[in-house]
Amino acid sequence: MRSTESNVTQSITQVIAASSLGTLIEWYDFYIFGSLAVIIGQQLFPSDAGASALINTLAIFAAGFIVRPFGALVFGRLGDLIGRKYTFLLTLVLMGGSTFLIGLIPSYSSIGYAAPILVLILRLVQGLALGGEYGGAATYVAEHAPVGRRGFFTSWIQTTATLGLFLSLGVIVLTKNIMGAEKFADWGWRIPFLVSILLVVVSIYIRMKMHESPVFSKLKAEGKVSANPLKESFQKRANFKMVLVALFGATMGQGVVWYTGQFYAQSFLENTCKLDFNESRYILLWAIVFATPFFVVFGSWSDKVGRKWIMLTGMLLGVLCYRPIYQYFLDATNVTEMQKTMLLSESEPVIERGLVPDKADSLITTTVTKTLTNGMTFKESKVEVITEDVLAEVPAVQTVIKDVTLSRESYIMVILLVFFQVVLVTMVYGPIAAFLVELFPTQIRYTSMSLPYHIGNGVFGGLVPFIATLIASFQGSTPLSGLWYPIGIAALSFVIGAVYIDNRRDENVMD
Repeated sequence: MRSTESNVTQSITQVIAASSLGTLIEWYDFYIFGSLAVIIGQQLFPSDAGASALINTLAIFAAGFIVRPFGALVFGRLGDLIGRKYTFLLTLVLMGGSTFLIGLIPSYSSIGYAAPILVLILRLVQGLALGGEYGGAATYVAEHAPVGRRGFFTSWIQTTATLGLFLSLGVIVLTKNIMGAEKFADWGWRIPFLVSILLVVVSIYIRMKMHESPVFSKLKAEGKVSANPLKESFQKRANFKMVLVALFGATMGQGVVWYTGQFYAQSFLENTCKLDFNESRYILLWAIVFATPFFVVFGSWSDKVGRKWIMLTGMLLGVLCYRPIYQYFLDATNVTEMQKTMLLSESEPVIERGLVPDKADSLITTTVTKTLTNGMTFKESKVEVITEDVLAEVPAVQTVIKDVTLSRESYIMVILLVFFQVVLVTMVYGPIAAFLVELFPTQIRYTSMSLPYHIGNGVFGGLVPFIATLIASFQGSTPLSGLWYPIGIAALSFVIGAVYIDNRRDENVMD
């Protein structure tokens, strides 16, 4: 008996390793873009685009999420017709090729608006590919897992999304530190895109050696493969009801918690709180390192107590805690007020002269680095436009704060608060693969689970950075106004899930 269990465990371990590596690389490819949104925006749009460059870049980033449901339909159908293995092998090739090509596209200064258009096309291909990847990997692992341990084994696949983000951040920070900020912003940002092709080749080689899911192989041998997975998934009333329950009661709320706790947290710290580039990424890296094991903890726990209340508790805590957390981020980085009583020293001013784009006016930027008594530092730039037109109004001097570094106490506290948000991510995300595969029969599982997952994550979740940033830019809004979007979606999903979701613990038959 012990030998049999050892062989099963070894087989599942190999399945998880092969599936997870490919999925991790796909997430890495997908998230490099979001992690470099500010720099990429400066490359894709005119130099005088200002804040609109970031919003437009986030819109391109969001486009990759919007098409994920279409990828789920296309590749989900293929997965239910020809098998899990070859379908998510194809998605890996598409994702890797698109990412590599993004690293080669010239900037706006070279080809004008063709640059963002080409990047948008490649982001759409990435989104389609990712729409087919996750459902295949989660289904593949779940169909190998023994009854009673599906939550535990599929939770390893769940770690790949966060680890892919971790890997992308790590490669970006390492590349920037080696090259220096100036070269990285000029052309070095392309390196993380280009090196991904090496990771993809390794993953393709490993996946080629994988065998088809035993559950699907049995179904195929018996001639029970679905002839029309799309029709069976969405025209059969009972199954379509489960698709809607999965979307509105689980993946919709899970998606906004995921992207608020990781992507919007980083975007908010960097763009709203003006944290230093490396500082914001180190915070997220530490939070991810400490929180990632909880994917497996909550996935395994869901095998014992059920999936429902673990996921819904994560949503509820997000609804209750997001505004206090992000208010602390604002307070901890409000150097404008702090320097009134805590200014310790400031550097000699650095004066830069230039021209206003498309005008003859001169631009003078005077920057000083200030240090507060609590150890915080920041750069304060005063920007003044000098015009030769004697009749022109005297322009006001604009003050810009950037590159804030936190005091030791605030730094630790911000890490803990981001860590808490990532723990909420592990609560909603750790059990959800097992929850989804158990909802649907084998012959239409790939299609049925992929669509609600990718609408919930790709549309509701993936749009969090864009919609939240857009809301916060409206006249009369506050920096916290954008949080009402994820809070509202998570609250709605909590209510629907509490009413309509069953607390499953491996009750469904997997064949």
